Amino acid sequence: MAGSGERGVSRVAMGIRLRYKGMVDSTFVILPPQPHPLHRAALIAAPWLAIVALWYAVRASGLVNPSLVPAPHAVLAKFVELAKDRLGLDVWMSTRRVFVGVFLGVLVAVPVGFAIGWYRSVRTFVDPLINFFRALPPIALIPLVIVYFGIGEAAKTVILFYASFFAGVIVMVEGIGQISPIYVRVARTLGATDAEIFAKVIVPLTVPHILTAVRVALGVAWATLVASELIAAQQGLGALIQNASSFFQLDIIYVGIISIGVIALAMDLALRFATRRLVAWQDRIA
Repeated sequence: MAGSGERGVSRVAMGIRLRYKGMVDSTFVILPPQPHPLHRAALIAAPWLAIVALWYAVRASGLVNPSLVPAPHAVLAKFVELAKDRLGLDVWMSTRRVFVGVFLGVLVAVPVGFAIGWYRSVRTFVDPLINFFRALPPIALIPLVIVYFGIGEAAKTVILFYASFFAGVIVMVEGIGQISPIYVRVARTLGATDAEIFAKVIVPLTVPHILTAVRVALGVAWATLVASELIAAQQGLGALIQNASSFFQLDIIYVGIISIGVIALAMDLALRFATRRLVAWQDRIA
């Protein structure tokens, strides 16, 4: 009787397993319910609308002289006016400078950060120098950069390279330090050579940290842009802001600041999308 009962339980368990195999074997992930597209759009738009409303409120409150706070619609009108004139060239010049500076900075930061994070002796030797130089603000180096590199595009690229390099190195060092040694030990147990371990274990595990380094470097580079364009720049969003400040054109200053923020946000969103595509495998090994 007991045997038949056990067989019955086994058949029921087998039926449940076959019917709900994914749930039993944990071969799928239960995703939270997705918000309605309109609800998601409202959540995205709400903080921006709140900022605009606060902007109008501050201007109308009398706490600040209205002549010192141009209205949002006036800034929008100036944006449209500049877009027909020089804004496109300014955006192109600034974006190109940031891209070149970040590309060169990350290109050097990745191997340097890997060496510092992976080899303890290198980290002991180089870490104090990295922490010393990364604490120096790029704007403080402008006089020396002008002396050594002149006032052309090379000087601006050096400033952006400097800011991007140290931001990228710090992210890479911390990321490499978080890689679990168990992956290397398992690969060695399976007979992998050092070259195979580097190409098939270390490099894939560093890809997320490289992308994070690029994101951080981009943010730092855009924050440093105005400083880099202090060096005799005629075009660029930083130059636009500086020229407008000389003539107290506050609406143009707002246009330049908002343009920098919008472009930086667009680049960051593109990198986040690329990160989700390139490192989707992380969710499967987590």
